[in-house]
Amino acid sequence: MQTYQQLEQILNTAELIHSEQTVTQTVQRMAADITRVLSHQQPLVLCMLGGAVIFTGQLLPQLRFPLDFDYAHLTRYDKKMQGGEIYWRVEPRESVKDRVILVLDDILDEGITLAAIRAKVLENGAKAFYSAVFAEKETGRPKPLKADFVGLTVPDRYVFGFGMDIRGAWRNLPAIYAVKN
Repeated sequence: MQTYQQLEQILNTAELIHSEQTVTQTVQRMAADITRVLSHQQPLVLCMLGGAVIFTGQLLPQLRFPLDFDYAHLTRYDKKMQGGEIYWRVEPRESVKDRVILVLDDILDEGITLAAIRAKVLENGAKAFYSAVFAEKETGRPKPLKADFVGLTVPDRYVFGFGMDIRGAWRNLPAIYAVKN
């Protein structure tokens, strides 16, 4: 566990990538885009814990159409700086069978986690799968899928804030920061 001083140092030496104003405007734009595509399909929205909680909490009130809500939790990072094996902590309680599914996630990094979610949802009989990620990392490498709705792009660095953590902390920041190289 990091000390308070170490966590403060991380933030103090980080680079601001996207401001709070940009984050707010991005969520508004994404809500409009999602509404245009899914407003007549009553999707089951799945929030991916823990990173997408803040994004989901700000997005859902702006979706002015009926939807159902659930969550799932799988991880590759588990407070580490590097991804590992996928571990499902909580699967959705609601059945996805014959449903239009919208998965909300914080970041599309390598795409491995989102691809695993899509595979599981479709394997369990979903009628359609959509994904919305608040941020997509510009890795320069191919990804196994593209998100249907993307908020912001971020550089190929470790980013945190607005739901994304660094060593378990700083999810609560209203803007996006990157660790300096």
